[in-house]
Amino acid sequence: MKTAKPTIGLSHLRVTLSEDFYIGPGRADLLEGIKATGSIAAAGKGMGMSYKRAWSLVQALNEGFGAPLVATSRGGSAQGGAELTAAAHEVLARYRHMQQAAGEAIAADVDALRRLMTDRAEDK
Repeated sequence: MKTAKPTIGLSHLRVTLSEDFYIGPGRADLLEGIKATGSIAAAGKGMGMSYKRAWSLVQALNEGFGAPLVATSRGGSAQGGAELTAAAHEVLARYRHMQQAAGEAIAADVDALRRLMTDRAEDK
């Protein structure tokens, strides 16, 4: 499952929160996938990653924030699965807001760079 791309001009925003912890688009997309599917495995598969990789990212998020962002129960979606905690909903909303704000903040400079590209192409 692919999520919508951020504002054109900003393809990747990684927010470093400590020396060894960050949140970026992959981790945010994984949280959105878990929210949509109720499953770590399904969210990871939708992103083209193994369950082991998806689980390790969930663990990193849980440990990095010092509280569970993903609550799990055994048995898959029929008997359990995974769901985002209230903290995860806030983390995801704030990260997406930062993406949007950063895209808006650099939009004029991105447009200027694109014009330079066009001007250079016309000179050839």
